[in-house]
Amino acid sequence: MTRALLLAALFGIGLATGCLGAFVQANRWVTTWPWGQLVVPWGMVLVLLLLLLLIRGAAWLVRSRFGAWTLLAGWLVGTIVMSTRSPSGDLALAGGARQWVYLLGGIILGSAVAAFPVIESQSRLR
Repeated sequence: MTRALLLAALFGIGLATGCLGAFVQANRWVTTWPWGQLVVPWGMVLVLLLLLLLIRGAAWLVRSRFGAWTLLAGWLVGTIVMSTRSPSGDLALAGGARQWVYLLGGIILGSAVAAFPVIESQSRLR
C-alpha cells in the first residue's frame, strides 16, 4: 500500500513537471551581436535538468528503476496533454523546433537516465 502511494505521488510529480515545463521551456534569452543574434533557451535547459534530477531521485527513493520510469511516464503524460489543443484552440507546447528538441530530448535523456541501475549505498562487507 505504501509503495503504491509513493508511486502515485511520483507519477503526480512527473505530471506536474510536464504541465509546468511546457510553459517554462519557452523562456529564452536573446542578445544581438555584430554577426547576428544569440539565442539561449534557458527554460528548456532548466526543465530538462530538473527532469533528470527528479528521475534519479525517484529511482533512489523507490530503490528501483520502476520509480524512475513512473515519474518519466507522468512527465510524458503531462507534456502530451499540454501539447494538445484546448477547446478554445490554444496550445501551451507548440510545434516549433525548440519544442521538438524539448520533447524528444526529454524522452531520450529521461529514458537513458531511468535505465541507469540503482546502486545501493550500504556496504556488503558487513
